Amino acid sequence: MPTYVYATVLPDGSEGERFEVLQGINEAPLAVHPESGEPVRRVLTAAFAPRPWGKYDKKTQLSDRNIEKMGFTKYVRGKNGYEKTMGDGPDLKPRD
Repeated sequence: MPTYVYATVLPDGSEGERFEVLQGINEAPLAVHPESGEPVRRVLTAAFAPRPWGKYDKKTQLSDRNIEKMGFTKYVRGKNGYEKTMGDGPDLKPRD
């Protein structure tokens, strides 16, 4: 079950205390604080997703070899438009 972040809504409409609640994904969002009864709203936060490759290394993960291995095509801007440097896409993408 995901953990959701909520914040109490102060009388002036600003955000008050934040707290977390473990809820099922199909459960309705809370309208009031479970203990105090104060009005609350769900706060959008960045999702946590573990990196499948372990420690993130931008140079390694965005290397041409890895990009092609993941099924992408890489283009580089040239004199006559974008030219494919690797992958299965078309060889030349004309300039617009």
